[in-house]
Amino acid sequence: MKLRTLTLGLLSASALAFAAHAESITIATVNNGDMVRMQKLTDDFTKANPDITLNWVTLEENVLRERVTTDIATKGGQYDVMTIGTYEVPIWAKQSWLLPLDKLGDDYDAKDIIPAIAGGLSVDGKLYAAPFYGESSFVMYRKDLMDKAGLKMPDAPTWDFIKQAADKMTDRANGVNGVCLRGKAGWGENMAFLTAMSNSFGARWFDENWKPQFDQPEWKNTLQFYVDLMKADGPEGASSNGFNENLALFQQGKCGMWIDATVAASFVSDPKNSTVADKVGYALAPDNGLGKRGNWLWAWSLAIPAGTQKADAAEKFVSWATSKHYAELVASKEGWANVPPGTRSSLYANAEYQKAAPFAKMTLDSINAADPTHPTVKPVPYVGVQFVAIPEFQGLGTTVGQLFSAALAGQSSVDDALKQAQDAATAAMTEGGYIK
Repeated sequence: MKLRTLTLGLLSASALAFAAHAESITIATVNNGDMVRMQKLTDDFTKANPDITLNWVTLEENVLRERVTTDIATKGGQYDVMTIGTYEVPIWAKQSWLLPLDKLGDDYDAKDIIPAIAGGLSVDGKLYAAPFYGESSFVMYRKDLMDKAGLKMPDAPTWDFIKQAADKMTDRANGVNGVCLRGKAGWGENMAFLTAMSNSFGARWFDENWKPQFDQPEWKNTLQFYVDLMKADGPEGASSNGFNENLALFQQGKCGMWIDATVAASFVSDPKNSTVADKVGYALAPDNGLGKRGNWLWAWSLAIPAGTQKADAAEKFVSWATSKHYAELVASKEGWANVPPGTRSSLYANAEYQKAAPFAKMTLDSINAADPTHPTVKPVPYVGVQFVAIPEFQGLGTTVGQLFSAALAGQSSVDDALKQAQDAATAAMTEGGYIK
């Protein structure tokens, strides 16, 4: 009995000593399927790192943005790892709000990260966030309707071809719209699409001196083409449609083409949810022969706030969650089709992944076609493909999105929308001290 008591006492002392050395890190993340899956697989991490415990704060996207932005700006210190997007990384890194990720481990292979994705998460050559999954945008189209129209979708179509195909595919009597595009107002909704589209038309938000450019012909050409295309071939009520609404329309067979996020490919090709799963083809986002395509670039990534007291433990977790090992772990549990896409070149060289994801090559080609450091035809002072990486963009982008959505709805003319956008952007940039 005494021996058992002594043994238990030693065990308790050992447990207390271990607890004293154990470190707990708090991770703020978004409530999407990939992140929820990651939480279910973290036993793999804790077995290898028994001295680190994980606390999760899982939030809806808009709430997550608000919470982590407030925390990092006020040095609140609530989180040791934050899930943030490509928009935040260059802004926060320049404010010295994020730690550079230079201790990810010898076997991490940072050079395997797709260069376009790494570029959007780096400042002065240093990586400030590790990508969990990445995306671009491309054309998803109905092969059967394209055949019926007597056309063949090129791998790299022009906007003129998209217009020609949309006109021929539109069949109002049978509820088929030639094309479905985002119209819902928001910097991450219609302006993500329209900013990327405008790049291919030679437009830009600001010139080299931060002067707004909505009064230039390139923006007039962009917005007029978009409004005319949607009025002729888009769905009714398009000004209220964002990603989810257009996804539902496409899955129901009501869109001939849809230009949107590459991650949508797994949804539209899933026979459990899509009535047209076996009829979908993919092509690069359109261009106008100016050297830029109308596709964006985004990554949900893990970053470490500069205020953390647990940087080493946090970086171990970031390394694990964005590693090749993690991809293999997901594949072993869920199948290769469910591996987080768009981050590593090696995934796209994997024959098993290529077989499981027929859209893999076009996704990679789309990501590689985007360059956040040179997003436009003419030179600009900002980085970001479908956004401008300055703090003012969230508010300004949403304001301009509301003006352009109103033009699509017929509540204002294209010219009026552009004039108001120019005025709003000029006011914002003057107030921000960018221009005098």
